[in-house]
Amino acid sequence: MKPNATSEVESLSKIPITKPAFDQAEVDAIQEVLRSGWVVQGPQVAQFEQMMAEFTSSRFAIATTSGTTALHLALSAAGIGPGDEVLLPSFTFIATANAVEYTGARPVFVDIDLDTFTIDPSLLEQALARRRSARCVVPVSLFGLCADMNAINAMAGEHNLTVIEDAACGLGAFRDGHHAGTEALAGCFSFHPRKAVTTGEGGMVITDNAQLADKIVKMRDHGASQTDLERHLSEGGSLLPNYDMLGYNYRMTDIQGALGAVQMGKVQTVLDQRRDAAIRYDQLLKDTSFLRLLHAPEGMVHAYQSYVCLFGADQIDFGVAEPPNWELVAHLNRDRNRMMARLEAEGIAVRQGTHAVHTLGYYRNKYEIAPQDYPNSYISDRLSITLPLYAGMAEKTQKRVVDALQRLHK
Repeated sequence: MKPNATSEVESLSKIPITKPAFDQAEVDAIQEVLRSGWVVQGPQVAQFEQMMAEFTSSRFAIATTSGTTALHLALSAAGIGPGDEVLLPSFTFIATANAVEYTGARPVFVDIDLDTFTIDPSLLEQALARRRSARCVVPVSLFGLCADMNAINAMAGEHNLTVIEDAACGLGAFRDGHHAGTEALAGCFSFHPRKAVTTGEGGMVITDNAQLADKIVKMRDHGASQTDLERHLSEGGSLLPNYDMLGYNYRMTDIQGALGAVQMGKVQTVLDQRRDAAIRYDQLLKDTSFLRLLHAPEGMVHAYQSYVCLFGADQIDFGVAEPPNWELVAHLNRDRNRMMARLEAEGIAVRQGTHAVHTLGYYRNKYEIAPQDYPNSYISDRLSITLPLYAGMAEKTQKRVVDALQRLHK
């Protein structure tokens, strides 16, 4: 059965922001785990990890409880901690910055490129010139588009920085043939329900570094020298393992692993259908002057984890590098919010793209940051709008979304 094959007869009442591509295969896989009695980090997790490693062309893939814990483990295993500074884009989900905070390091925000919503390499270079304690950079493959890893890695080499990629949205994204997450020491993925492949909650670290992978495997399981599965398959498994390092309980369940393995079996179909839907949006919206559409630079393959536009393109030239008219941004923000509320009232789910993290209370107060300190991130926070997108989305459903957008814009 094709993912979401029933979506061609979607209800006209509500259009979700996304929906997982589940069918009977996922139900059967979960029931099999329950019948087996092995429900925590066992053979199904190992199968999911192998499939993820093969899909991304990575040597190692280590499953975790979430994309956040994947990033926390990768940073900690790479030695990032108190006294270090970690550079990351301000326009990202708060989990990127939170994972840095968990290590005791200090997050240092860098503004983004409005064309891609990813970290601006020229601004990263300026930040590095001012930061003597920078140890790490965390580029984010936001909404399914890779960051400019070529420029980032060049700067990282010059400044002796560790690169850990937040590829939470990056499954199926490529830059010059490299899958998201593979051009860093480690790449960290999320399997939250808004992702192309979901296990409810869940995450994964990929890496080609054997020493890092071994450390992450131990750290996710309280620091244990052996996993439960390794002990089960070896002699002397009745004895508990040694614990030689501080670890965490970041183990994925085998229920999630089974779900992930089935999802990975259909991942290319899901990605293809999401791209087809995104291409239809491009065509349906090409003459909608008040929206600036997604942009994928040459050499990039967009995975379309989300379809995100900028509102107000008929009143702001987003391509001009000059101080924004903040009064106009505030006015357009109110217009965007009103339009989003009207769409929701008509049963069409929409969202802002993500946060400008530096504007959120914890980071704003702790680091005394003003909203306009990172202007492109702030603009994206205030003017981005995410449209519904999922595998199997019917063309008539997308036309309904676009018709409502155009009718409700005033």
